[in-house]
Amino acid sequence: MNYPPSLQTVMDELGRFPGVGPKSAQRIALWVMRQPTEDVARLAEALVSMKENLSFCERCFNFAESGSLCPICADDRRDSAVICVVESPPDVVAVERSRAFSGTYHVLHGLLNPLEGVTPDRLRIAELIRRLHGPVSEVILCFNSTLEGDATAMYLRRLLDVPDLVVSQPANGLPVGGDLEFADDLTLSRAIVGRRTLEV
Repeated sequence: MNYPPSLQTVMDELGRFPGVGPKSAQRIALWVMRQPTEDVARLAEALVSMKENLSFCERCFNFAESGSLCPICADDRRDSAVICVVESPPDVVAVERSRAFSGTYHVLHGLLNPLEGVTPDRLRIAELIRRLHGPVSEVILCFNSTLEGDATAMYLRRLLDVPDLVVSQPANGLPVGGDLEFADDLTLSRAIVGRRTLEV
């Protein structure tokens, strides 16, 4: 016996989510089926609202809602002369939680990985270079300690060989192979405060 078409459709859609296999999709769909209609409606409304209202900041490419700039880029108290370059918006949240950084960000939306087809033109690198035309004194390359993260940092270090521009990287202490967004706040704070300059 097959599942009813409406339930199977939900399972198929959930199965498209990253990390959700057929069994997980089935479990989630059956759980949703048992919830009150108003709770399911609230979830559906939240998903549609997120999709309609969430976009990317036109300056740093972090999440933005209700405007063209994210709250960080729109904040005049932030030091716009220091840019922390990260892979994804969750990394911005991780660095902000550390309370060790008061500059601005630039989100690449990926890391270099030629084997997977992720080349420099697929990332927000050209936009980063354009931002250097303003009064920028330091760029911090804050990526996961992985092969892709190291390769991206090396590529950008050569690209950012500009007079009077300091290019730095968080100090050692972040877990090798671990995701930045899962680093604890204290470790991340110490790594950013103790960042070291990268030589060409």
